[in-house]
Amino acid sequence: MACLPGPLAAQTERPAERTAPVVVASKPFAESHLLGELFSQLLEARGFEVDRRPGLGSTAIVTEALAAGDVDVIPEYTGTGLLAVLGDSVAGRTPMEVFAAVDRAYRERYGARWLPPLGFENTYAMAMPGPLARARGLRALSQLEPEAPSLTAGFTPDFIGRQDGLPALERVYGLRFGEVRSLVQAVKYSALEAGAVDLIDGYSTDGRLDGMDVEILEDDRGIFPPYHAAPVVRDRVAQERPGVVAALAELANRLDVGTMRRMNRQVEEEGLAVEAVARDFLLAAGLVASDTGGNSVQTADGAANQGFLSYLWSQRGERASQTGRHLVLVAVSLLLGILVALPLAVAILDSPSADLVIRGVGVLQTIPSIALLAFMIPLLGIGIVPAVVALFLYSLLPIVRNTYQGLRDADPAAVASGEALGMTRGQVLRWIRLPLATPAIMAGIRIAAVVNVGTATLAAFIGAGGLGDPIVAGLTLADSQMILSGALPAALLAVAVDAVLGVVERKVRPRGLSPETPPTPRSA
Repeated sequence: MACLPGPLAAQTERPAERTAPVVVASKPFAESHLLGELFSQLLEARGFEVDRRPGLGSTAIVTEALAAGDVDVIPEYTGTGLLAVLGDSVAGRTPMEVFAAVDRAYRERYGARWLPPLGFENTYAMAMPGPLARARGLRALSQLEPEAPSLTAGFTPDFIGRQDGLPALERVYGLRFGEVRSLVQAVKYSALEAGAVDLIDGYSTDGRLDGMDVEILEDDRGIFPPYHAAPVVRDRVAQERPGVVAALAELANRLDVGTMRRMNRQVEEEGLAVEAVARDFLLAAGLVASDTGGNSVQTADGAANQGFLSYLWSQRGERASQTGRHLVLVAVSLLLGILVALPLAVAILDSPSADLVIRGVGVLQTIPSIALLAFMIPLLGIGIVPAVVALFLYSLLPIVRNTYQGLRDADPAAVASGEALGMTRGQVLRWIRLPLATPAIMAGIRIAAVVNVGTATLAAFIGAGGLGDPIVAGLTLADSQMILSGALPAALLAVAVDAVLGVVERKVRPRGLSPETPPTPRSA
């Protein structure tokens, strides 16, 4: 990929630096996706190979991935780093002091450094429908306290949990809302427009703010810290590949609030491709040459000008690859589950602790999928390995439970006959209990397989790929076609996997065992 002549060319990657790709990750909202794409394209224009991980996960997930060395570069905000990650206070600090504090703490705790800010601040913008705000005379958060019990708030999960979010509104402003609903970033403005909520946690650079009749309530008591955007780079990358730092530093002070809001609107409202919007900005800023790619913004994959089936057909190659990766995640985790669950069920067959063991395995099912995936990052990093381990753990319960119950409930008369003939416990298990339990065992395996197909879509949040990628990207960009292009193949894959296992079940079912009255599958 060609780059500009002159000083910029001198900052291209030296031969000694050409090692592994630079891994650039972002969080699952449009602006983070855009910034990650800007970083990626600029690095590519300077000669670096880039591995993109858009929409990798929450603040906690991307920070853990950065600390573990699985991610090299992320876009982040100073206020988020100070409060949500470091748990520090902004009291009495200037924006420059906040930047210095997060840079120092990130180097000490996470082995990462903050590069010069990009030039804009994306702070919270508490948005209320204009007619409602005008009717009640509301212009500032301090005026909201008597009104709050009659209002429904719609906040993102991050805002609900972080100390500079809902807890700060309650602590500093004394706000107690009638109801608080958890909404993902992609749907909160739609919920506000539909009247489903009365107040949301918007951001000052949100593109939709320009096209809506909303009132941004002033934070007149100053609870929100500075949120200046900047690249964060692993120390080791900065030391061993200084060209990465040099390239990203070219973006310093290049973006203002108006530019960022316009770019967000192009992606979120006009349905334009993130890649093309980023490319146009870099071209206009003179950071890449015109021969490095297309120079006009186009709709992502032409989605705005074609129906869903046409869009799906245009994505067939990528979706086929994602389906294959999804199938690998499910197949490997299911095989591991079978190899562990079947012997475990046999081992506890005559044990008085059988119920306790099954309950213990069942505890794994109570852990939310995304939380379990996040727990894996410090241990196994990001990618396919932690995803397989998490899916394996989820597959255990239905297989263990169904196998145990199938073996235990095998026809007592047949078992007694075998024992009367002098068969050993192992022979009874092999020749009588296991054949009679086959339908129950296969029912458990089928349940585990279908559950894993659905749960594997969440693996996209830790960079494992699969059909979760278009779903996460679609949620990030509020693109329903993109979401469906991942969800529909995932649903079809679940049906296909279950059908294939149904054929296997018929093949392995012992002759003479009636197929018309199989044991009822027991759900996990």
